This record gives sequence, structure tokens and C-alpha cells, in this order.
Amino acid sequence: MDKVVLEDANLSVGYVAKRCDVKVSTLHFYETKGLIRSWRNLGNQRRYKRDVLRRIAVIKAAQKIGISLDEIKVTLQSLPNERTPTKEDWHTLAKNWRIQLEQRIAYLNRLNDMVDGCIGCGCLSMSNCPMYNPDDVLGEQGVGAVLLDRE
Repeated sequence: MDKVVLEDANLSVGYVAKRCDVKVSTLHFYETKGLIRSWRNLGNQRRYKRDVLRRIAVIKAAQKIGISLDEIKVTLQSLPNERTPTKEDWHTLAKNWRIQLEQRIAYLNRLNDMVDGCIGCGCLSMSNCPMYNPDDVLGEQGVGAVLLDRE
């Protein structure tokens, strides 16, 4: 193992978990997903570089706005040498994720506007439906709440 890497990787799994307010098992999970990386010391204990703290903060922030771990992984892998995002990187990531967040908000607003009037499947069971479905034409588009997924 490269001595410089091991010297840089001096944070214990317990310290990182406490500092980032996550469980140790979460760190292990992030590792198995390829989101963070650890090194092993001579005693085979995990050790992390300090930049893992920022990386985990980015992961947690992205998760809070609904970005999947798979999307987070792809985004982090797109950075040069899969480095930890810099402040400038964060602005780019946030800009891209903001678009997804705005789309999700628009979708939820559409659902909110429809929730009282119809379940969205065109079931014809309601006499006063804002999405009336004569002759069950929506049945040709698929099963379930097909109207709720319209843009």
C-alpha cells in the first residue's frame, strides 16, 4: 500500500460516522455502492481520508432532495479522477439536481391538484370527475393511474 495514501487516510470509521451523523453500517453500505473509499491499516481497520467528510455531506444533501444513490454515484464518477466535489463542482451538481427537483415539485403539484377529484385511472366510478374517461379510452394507455403521470 502506498505509504502516502495510508498517512492521508487516518480517520477511523467511528470518527467519520460520528462526524457525519451516520451509522457505521451506512459507511460500509456507501463503500459497497462505490460512493466512498477507505483504506486498510496494518491492523486491517478501515481508515478514511479527510475529504470523505465532504463527500458524505454531498451524498446526504443529494439524498435529502430525492436524488437516488445510483444517480449520486454516476455524478461523483463524472468528476475528474472521481475526486471529492469542490465548491465549484457543488454549484454544477446543484444546478443539475435542481432541475430534477423542480420536475419532481411540478409533478407533486399536479398530483396535489388532482387528488381530491380522481384517483387518475379513469375508472368511471365517480359522477363528477375532472378527468372523465368516456368509453374507458385510458385503458388503452395502460393500467393504473395513467393520468397522474401525464406532464
